[in-house]
Amino acid sequence: MLNILYPAARSILFRIDAEKAHHLSMAGLRATEKLGLLGAMASSPKPKPVNLCGLTFPNPVGLAAGLDKEANTIDALGTLGFGHVEVGTLTPQPQDGNDSPRLFRLPEHQALINRMGFNNPGIDQGLANVRSSTSFKGIIGINIGKNKVTPNEEANSDYAITFEKAYPWADYITANFSSPNTPGLRDLQSKEAAGRLLEALKNLQTKLHSKTGRYVPFALKVAPDLDETQISDLSRVFRNGGLDFLIATNTTLDRDTVKGHKNANETGGLSGAPLTQPSTEVIGQFHSHLGNDVPIIGAGGIFTTEDALAKRVAGAKLVQLYTGFVYRGPQLIHDIIQAW
Repeated sequence: MLNILYPAARSILFRIDAEKAHHLSMAGLRATEKLGLLGAMASSPKPKPVNLCGLTFPNPVGLAAGLDKEANTIDALGTLGFGHVEVGTLTPQPQDGNDSPRLFRLPEHQALINRMGFNNPGIDQGLANVRSSTSFKGIIGINIGKNKVTPNEEANSDYAITFEKAYPWADYITANFSSPNTPGLRDLQSKEAAGRLLEALKNLQTKLHSKTGRYVPFALKVAPDLDETQISDLSRVFRNGGLDFLIATNTTLDRDTVKGHKNANETGGLSGAPLTQPSTEVIGQFHSHLGNDVPIIGAGGIFTTEDALAKRVAGAKLVQLYTGFVYRGPQLIHDIIQAW
C-alpha cells in the first residue's frame, strides 16, 4: 500500500518548502504509527540478519543520522522496514542550528543540499525520546557531536559528555566529526585530532564497559572529500586505536556534478545521487587498508539495489539510506533487503 501511496505523497511534499515538508512527513509517520495505520499499510521485510561488532542487525538496511534528529520517530521508521535507525546528531546542549532556509532540493540531480547545523533538542531530551520507543526491535544507533560554540580544543569534552549519557541507551554510538555544517568540525579529521578523539572515547568505553558489564561499540563517520593520504593516515589511526567500525560517508562539499542548478551555490553538504560513486570509492579505499579489522557501514547516494550492492562489493557490511529514501520511499528498503 505504501509503495502505491508514496509517489503521490512525495509529489505533494515536493511542492512545499523542504524543511517544512520534512517535519510534516515525520509527524505524519508518528501519527499513523500510533493509530496502527502505518503497520497496516507497510509490509515487513523478510529478516536477513547481519552480525557486526557483537550486534545482530535484523537486516542490512539502516537509516542514516540526520533524518530523525530528535529521536522521536524510531518506532514509525522501524515499521517501514529499517533494520537499524541512527538518530541525531545530538549535542550536549540543545541548539537551533543554522538560519533558515537551510535545506534545498535538486530533483534534477536526485540530490539535497543541507546546512542544518546540528539542530537538535540536546542529549538529555534526545535520550528521553529514545526511551519512549517501545515497538522497534531493531538496532538503535545514537549519533553524537559537539555544540557549535564549543571550540575544537574542547571538542573531546562534548563528545565524552554525550558518549557517556548515550551509553546506557544505545546499541551503538557514532561520533560525527565530518559534518560540513559546523564551522571547523572537519578539522577533527586530521590524523592527530582523530587519534586524540578516538583515544578519549576508547578509554571512556573501556571504563563504562567495566562499570556496567555492557559493551557498546562505537563508530566514527568520515567525509567523502578525503584524499588517498588522508584515508591511509586515518586508517592507521582507526586500526591502531581499536575503532569498532566506520561509517562512510557523510555529505560532500563538491559541486562539480550539479553545476548550473539554481541551488548549486548554496553552502552545505550535498547528498544523493552525485555522491553514489565517490562514497563507494572511499569505502573501497578504506577497506583496502582496514580489511575486516574495522568493518564499514556504507552510506551515500544509494538509490537502487545496484548502488547498495556496489557498496557491499567495495567492502561495506551494512548500508544506510537518507536522500535515496526521501526520493524513493520505503520500497527501496525492501528492494535492497531482497537483493542483499
